[in-house]
Amino acid sequence: MLEKLIEIYENEELLIADGFDDAIIGIDETSMRLIYSQSKVIQLLCREMCEEDAIEHFEYNIKNSYVGEKTPIWCYDYFI
Repeated sequence: MLEKLIEIYENEELLIADGFDDAIIGIDETSMRLIYSQSKVIQLLCREMCEEDAIEHFEYNIKNSYVGEKTPIWCYDYFI
């Protein structure tokens, strides 16, 4: 997905969250911010830690961090 978005929006500066390329689900064309799936990010984090720790790490260290106007969008996608 990331390679395709870079190709389509080659003239745009995209802020990429390191290590979470597989969690990208799209882009907001208004703000040109990448959109990441929260559930996929948690799955990726679970490769290195238990689910409880992964959720806590995501909530406190990733989701609420602001790194400028291109800060990624974290899509809540835990629908049952």
